[in-house]
Amino acid sequence: MKAVVCKAWGLPDSLVVEQLAAPVAGAGQVLVDVQAAGGNFPDVLIIQGKYQFKPELPFTPGSELSGVVAALGEGVANVRVGERVIAFSAQGAFAQQIVVPAQAVMPMPPGMDFDTAAAITLTYGTSHHAVADRAALKAGETMLVLGAAGGVGLAAIEIGKALGARVIAAASSDDKLAVCREHGADATINYSTQDLREAIKAATDGKGPDVIYDPVGGVYAEPAFRSIGWRGRYLVVGFANGEIPRLPLNLTLLKGASLMGVFWGEFAKREPKANLAAMRELMGWLAEGKIRPRISGRYALEQTAQALNDMAARKVTGKVVILPQT
Repeated sequence: MKAVVCKAWGLPDSLVVEQLAAPVAGAGQVLVDVQAAGGNFPDVLIIQGKYQFKPELPFTPGSELSGVVAALGEGVANVRVGERVIAFSAQGAFAQQIVVPAQAVMPMPPGMDFDTAAAITLTYGTSHHAVADRAALKAGETMLVLGAAGGVGLAAIEIGKALGARVIAAASSDDKLAVCREHGADATINYSTQDLREAIKAATDGKGPDVIYDPVGGVYAEPAFRSIGWRGRYLVVGFANGEIPRLPLNLTLLKGASLMGVFWGEFAKREPKANLAAMRELMGWLAEGKIRPRISGRYALEQTAQALNDMAARKVTGKVVILPQT
């Protein structure tokens, strides 16, 4: 089979596509023919050795996928050969085949296409865990989403609206903010041209947001946190900016606010039943049209480096997918 291989820590252009031996499903595992794999910003960090964990070199990046079950290992009963499935793995999705644990595989809902199925697991799983679980966002509350035009940002907007909240989207360009409005944002802030604190104050009548969703980090974190409402919840989702902010902890005291870490991969591993319940709710919302993953680019396996470069350069709104079989 063909697979993308990371042989040394580096930027996307250092990745290579090679022929590897086809994997074999062991006990409790499922072999999947990958039809689509979702690209995510953590993939850009993982290949540089800058993520929360470092796989052993060499490895194949990519963590979410959709495809068709090719073989079952001993003891697997939750899916069958030939079934269309969604799966999540720590690595290995940017390949024509992958072996994943049976508990990380679920049947695709009827009528769902492979591209959509590959674009929902990580971004919507992360945002559901953050917004519905960690922050417990309630109807009538206000949530500010930073980096709102990215994959997790758009997912957060839609989940916030599904929960009945008012959502303010912040992004770096008017074009990106137009996409945010298409996905349900009630108000928008261009933090490249507007003063973030003043814009938040104006958008919340001076009260500040109840929840702040931050997958960006960097220079916007502190002004956003200074603007949070009383008893606000600040969700630390990631650091797409590349800089981990150093927030003055006295701000939590002054606002009675909470800092909440969001690590969906660890949540899914430690609390699989809760994660499965969240995915079922998301699939229900998808069927109802409350969420709709935006796929802004489709790439062949040989174009994986370009896909990751586009994400790193902030050229992507929503998601990109890799199509290994093309």
